[in-house]
Amino acid sequence: MLFLPYRDDNPTNSPPVVNWVLIGLNVWVYLAMQLPLDDQGARAYFADYGFVPVDFFSAFGEPSTEAVFSQLASAMTSMFSHGGLLHLLGNLLFLYLFGDNVEDAMGKFRYLFFYLACGLLAALGQAFAQPQSMLPMIGASGAISGVLAGYLLLYPRANVRVFYWFLVLLGTVYLPAYLLLGLWFLRDLLAFTAPDWDSSGIATAAHLGGFAAGLLLTPLMKKSKVRMFQSGNSRPFSRHAPKFR
Repeated sequence: MLFLPYRDDNPTNSPPVVNWVLIGLNVWVYLAMQLPLDDQGARAYFADYGFVPVDFFSAFGEPSTEAVFSQLASAMTSMFSHGGLLHLLGNLLFLYLFGDNVEDAMGKFRYLFFYLACGLLAALGQAFAQPQSMLPMIGASGAISGVLAGYLLLYPRANVRVFYWFLVLLGTVYLPAYLLLGLWFLRDLLAFTAPDWDSSGIATAAHLGGFAAGLLLTPLMKKSKVRMFQSGNSRPFSRHAPKFR
């Protein structure tokens, strides 16, 4: 079964410069810093640039400016590192699809702050959920989860074009954002409540923490003239693309 969103019916008013810069930084880090590494080098890289919950709490156990700054820097660098090409592409697809509209609603500088803040709060969510974990956490998923939450609040009825393939069924359909993103959130919530969630290798708590951060920050970060809960430009479950003037 394949279920892949690839466009929405939600045009922007200005070029999403910050979103493209974030996408470019993630690609550059992977190609320039991660791809050339062998297995041993990759493990060392993740240890240096990933966010490790037990190290985070150790730094605050005997606080020093250097130790605290180091952990905050690790939370930041972990947002731009990925565990492989599919991990990178999956994250960037969702950032590409939904980040442009959130940037449009907030403005460039507020969107950048929002993105980084969601990523930091996502890391904290993972740290508090697994305080003894020594595994480095990497990936932009936490920050992007915040972006998805922002999109859900701002444009819940915007429709997202989805390619599907299930057995002999193959095609595309527009799904409302509240359904698509609601199912995404429900999947992570169910995964988090599973007895073995902490052994899955997926930072589910970071996803939920980033999503919660996005819900809290979006009303504060959006432009005052931008309304919440806007409608879409096409009919849900339609197979026809909308026309824009």
